[in-house]
Amino acid sequence: MTVAIGLDGCRPGWVAVELGPHGPGFSVVPGIAEVMRRPFDRLAIDMPIGLPDHGDRACDLAARTLLRPHASRVFTGARRGLWDHASQAEANLALRARGEAGVSAQLWNLGAKIREVDAVLTPALQARVIETHPELTFLRLNGNRPLPRKADAEGLALRAALLRRAGFAELDDWLTRRRRGTGAKADDVLDACAAALAARDAIDVLPAGEAPRDGRGLRMQIWY
Repeated sequence: MTVAIGLDGCRPGWVAVELGPHGPGFSVVPGIAEVMRRPFDRLAIDMPIGLPDHGDRACDLAARTLLRPHASRVFTGARRGLWDHASQAEANLALRARGEAGVSAQLWNLGAKIREVDAVLTPALQARVIETHPELTFLRLNGNRPLPRKADAEGLALRAALLRRAGFAELDDWLTRRRRGTGAKADDVLDACAAALAARDAIDVLPAGEAPRDGRGLRMQIWY
């Protein structure tokens, strides 16, 4: 692997962390298209890739099982057409009318980012662009021991320590001076670093073997 990029959504756009021959790099970009124009061997995105028409994705359910007792760190219910509704309430009414569970506010609020990714992804691009979930990578880095939530200082400190151990010597600078004024939060930076490791290593995947595909032929699987 020569150049690996990890992407995590943030309020102003995306945090991009690049691992390559010249060392790690950090940037905040307004749109995913800018990163897709960069040269890279593999790019991992912390956002659903592949959207079913109905029901939950098998990879999300598998990730929730692996993350227990913190299963709620994986949002379920991403579906194609969900964000065609004007509001979360309207979407949930439509889902329940056809016998499906509603979606959380957290997932609903990711709609713009999910649609941005979905607009550019093709089955051919999935040879180099994969989905990841940073919490799975942090779990692996922590010897499969559950981590405190990242909203707490203890959880942030542990994730940062795991990343420093994995080779991110510049992390403290990224979390302070480089992040200042970008609008990205500290956990956005940490998650993008974890995504970059998933892009570089692609060690484990959920589900293993042949992945289910959505109606557009996109594989629905999470690498970490």
